This record gives sequence, structure tokens and C-alpha cells, in this order.
Amino acid sequence: MALIAILAGDGIGPEVTTQARRVLDALGLDHQFEDGLVGGAAYRALGHPLPPQTLELAHRADAILFGAVGDPEMDGLERTLRPEQAILGLRKALGLFANLRPATMFPGLEDASALRPEVARSIDMVIVRELTGDVYFGDKGRGHTKMGLREGHDMMRYDEAEVARIARVGFEMAKRRKKILTSVDKANVLETSQLWREIVNEVALDYPEVKLTHMYVDNAAMQLVRNPGAFDVVVTGNLFGDILSDQASMCVGSIGMLPSASLNEWTGTCGLYEPIHGSAPDIAGQGKANPCAAILSAAMLLRHSLSDEASAQRIEAAVIAAIGSGARTPDLGGSHSTTAMGDAVLAALQ
Repeated sequence: MALIAILAGDGIGPEVTTQARRVLDALGLDHQFEDGLVGGAAYRALGHPLPPQTLELAHRADAILFGAVGDPEMDGLERTLRPEQAILGLRKALGLFANLRPATMFPGLEDASALRPEVARSIDMVIVRELTGDVYFGDKGRGHTKMGLREGHDMMRYDEAEVARIARVGFEMAKRRKKILTSVDKANVLETSQLWREIVNEVALDYPEVKLTHMYVDNAAMQLVRNPGAFDVVVTGNLFGDILSDQASMCVGSIGMLPSASLNEWTGTCGLYEPIHGSAPDIAGQGKANPCAAILSAAMLLRHSLSDEASAQRIEAAVIAAIGSGARTPDLGGSHSTTAMGDAVLAALQ
């Protein structure tokens, strides 16, 4: 019996994870669920966004279904106590260095995309984002110049082992798909990116069957809206991956449609699965949130951490069928509530 930790978090996190759990329950699988507090909810109850009992649950679980963290009322807290430190802390504590973010155009949602339907229809890619390095985890601070001006600094850094391991995840993913890998960096400006490109080229020697191309991040952002069908697997650093995956979400119609998996190795023996959207406090509690990304994250959980490909495909097919039947939340131009969208997926599943 697998243990799945449910860390719903803040804002719309509890709303969307509730629907994902309904779908998991409907599969009739022999899994155990255990809830834990995280983010602003944990800070309010226990004085820390990632309390020891939640971290212990995360280590004990076979997989984690995560909602979202973020609360504007806590923006004034010191950095270590802000809700978003919970997800950063989990990534570090569990060694979750590889983030998989698939972006696929679902049939019937072409009109929801910011792109022309004939362009949007071609989108079927996976962004492989390095998750535990870069400016998010580098040295940072605030100070003053010699002239007394306020300044801030954030260090972007990678070592060769960190680059090599995420590159291998990208190549392995490419092997299982179309054998095309695009590595995104900014090697014309950044020393970090020059190392990145050098190491990716070295790893490529072990994957002669995969076609590797390099692309600067600004060009990648442009091509993502100009010709998204040209991408299959993209591997990139933490900062660039964060930005490009959000851009990809609008290409497929809504950030409410994109799931993600954060893994500590390719097999994903310990994984955290979450929708890529944030806590969206402006719509929290109103029943407007799209639960599809959370539901699809549950499918990724079954696939990568529990090796249940058949159940993962059942969930994905149910989401496609629900959308095909006309189910739409407000972000997709419809009027379905969060629960009604979950009902539509459940009806398609059954």
C-alpha cells in the first residue's frame, strides 16, 4: 500500500487537490492518504511554512500531491518564514532536482490559446527544468554601495555534476519521445550558461541517437510563440525553466491546465506533484479554480512514483473527454465551477 501525502497549502490549493483526490479515490486503488500543513496555512497554525511534522511526512511518503503556497498577507515576514519557502525547502530536503512540465494542446481548447488555433494545435512538449540550483538557491543578500545606494544580489551558479544530471534526464526523456532535445541557456552573456552548454555537449556523447540543439533563452521565448511545434523536449536551468513553462501554459490556453513532477532521480522513487499555477488568492474560495492541472499532476504521480501507467492514462483520457464534452472553468472561457469540473472528469473516468 502506497502512502500519498496531500499538502494542499494556501489559496486555491485545497480546492484543486480535493478534486485530484476525488479522482484518485475513484480509481479504487489500494493507497493511503495523509494530509499535512504547508505554506501560509502551516505558518498560521504552527509558526513555520514547513514544520517538522510535515517534513517527516514528506520523507515517509511514497509520493506527494502538492497544491500551492502563497499568501499576500505574509509578504512582510522575513524570507525564511514566507509561505513559498515551503516548496523550496521540500525540493532541497528531498533532493528534487528534476522538474518535468508537459505542455500539450488538448483537443477543443485551441480557441483558448493566445496563439492562432492552427499554431496552437501543434504543441506537444516537455520542459525539463533543473530545480535545486541557479539564482533561487545561490547566495543572495541586500546591502549598500560605497555611494550609499541600496543594492541586492542573487548568485546564479551551477557545478558540472548538477548540469550533467539534469542533462541526462533531458536526454532520457528525449529517447522516449521523438529523440529531439533543445538545451536553453544564455551562453552569449553568462559564464554559468557557458559551463551549462559545455557539460550538455559532453553528456550528448552518450546519446548519439538524440539530436541536440542549443538555443538562447530569448530566442526560445520567441520561438515558443512563433513555432511551438518545433519543440519536443527542452532542458534548461531553474530560472529560465520557470519563465518558459509559464509562457507555455498560455500557449496551451491556461496555466490551470499544466501539471508538473519534481523528481530526485529519473525513476522518480520520491516525487512531488503539483499544478504549476500559484495560490491565486484573488479567486480562492470562489469555486473558480481549474482543477485539471492538479488532476493531471495526480496522473503523473501514478506514472512516475507508483509505476501505474494504466491508471495515469485513464486519468488523462478522462480529462480529455471532459474537455471534449464542453466542460470549461472560467479561465477557459466557461462557467463550470471547480467541483463541477471535477464532476465532469469523474463522469468521464467512470
